Amino acid sequence: MSHQDLYKIQPSQIVLSRSAFKQNITFLKSRIDKSVKFSSVIKGNAYGHGVSSFIPMAEEFGIDHFSVFSAYEAEGVLKFRNNPDTRIMVMGMIRDDEIEWAVENDIEFYLFDMARLEAAINAGKKIGKPARIHLQIETGMNRTGFEEQLWQPVFDLVKKNREHLKLIGLCTHFAGAESVANYYRIQNQNKQFQKALKIAEMVFGERPLAHASSSAATLTYPEMHYDMVRIGIAQYGFWPSRETFMHQIKSSGIKRGKDPLKRVMTWKSEVMNTKWVNEGEFIGYGNVYMAGRNMQIATVPIGYSHGFGRNLTNTGYVLIKGERANVAGLVNMNMITVDITDIPNVGKGEEVVLIGHQMGNEITLASFSEMTNHLNYEILTRIPASIPRIVAN
Repeated sequence: MSHQDLYKIQPSQIVLSRSAFKQNITFLKSRIDKSVKFSSVIKGNAYGHGVSSFIPMAEEFGIDHFSVFSAYEAEGVLKFRNNPDTRIMVMGMIRDDEIEWAVENDIEFYLFDMARLEAAINAGKKIGKPARIHLQIETGMNRTGFEEQLWQPVFDLVKKNREHLKLIGLCTHFAGAESVANYYRIQNQNKQFQKALKIAEMVFGERPLAHASSSAATLTYPEMHYDMVRIGIAQYGFWPSRETFMHQIKSSGIKRGKDPLKRVMTWKSEVMNTKWVNEGEFIGYGNVYMAGRNMQIATVPIGYSHGFGRNLTNTGYVLIKGERANVAGLVNMNMITVDITDIPNVGKGEEVVLIGHQMGNEITLASFSEMTNHLNYEILTRIPASIPRIVAN
């Protein structure tokens, strides 16, 4: 069943803008050197944008390297990619008994402990071709990565087993490049990473491909791009933080008020029903909302099961006919009621926008996240995968 057919069943849809994505990729590539590889981070169902729709669109614009969190997510890329040369890199969870599968399918993956390194060697031996590995270096994030005392022995072991291991790169992750408060911590991390790269170059005779920068680091620390950057949130049109945006305004000559990133996602639903409620009547469950006047309300088939949080009760809003319609009453599992008293001629099937543009007005993810007290990242990745994602121009 196509996404278009599925929309006849589902009460809402996510529309992905091909032109917005193209603009974002053009801008982001203008911030990095042509020699620097662009890896598209698509963990968390492509930050809620839907891997099945996002991957083919990204490939259209020349993206040929995707970073995921787990072997499970890597399998999804294999399923939806159109280009057999598209590379896949697992940055996090891959069980030792999944490594053989990764080797068989030419999946790249991070190594950050000795047990996984041994498992990669054994898998390479068993399959008869080398495991494609990235060695993650602990530089101060204190999460995953080889500690400094292990760098030399790990590099020596990889060199000794080069028949079974193909070293693709050395990597690390900066702890909070989206905030200037972490500046010195990141500078110290980078010094550690450079130290590891020098040791690796001595052991291997050349410096492996190096990568450390997320969206925030890519936009804030150009000297730390190395050979590849891992771009997540920014490619979807969202800034990692307000600080990152302000830094770009100051350093790149972007006109104040002019945003070079365009939101790829629009989240839509439709009016299910309308009715009038008399002044003094309660709307929905309990006594959470009482009509202060004769009101017309619309029901919209979106609720907390779809990622529209219960804490948006009486505080959230949607766009109908380009006007704000405030949530009136409790957010239910599958339904909300909104006030349309001052929006004339709203009928069944009328388009409702939860995030995105409509007739010159907009609900941004930033405003949505302020309403819910959640981060952009959290809001995006909470949108259920069951909502169809459709690519449009």
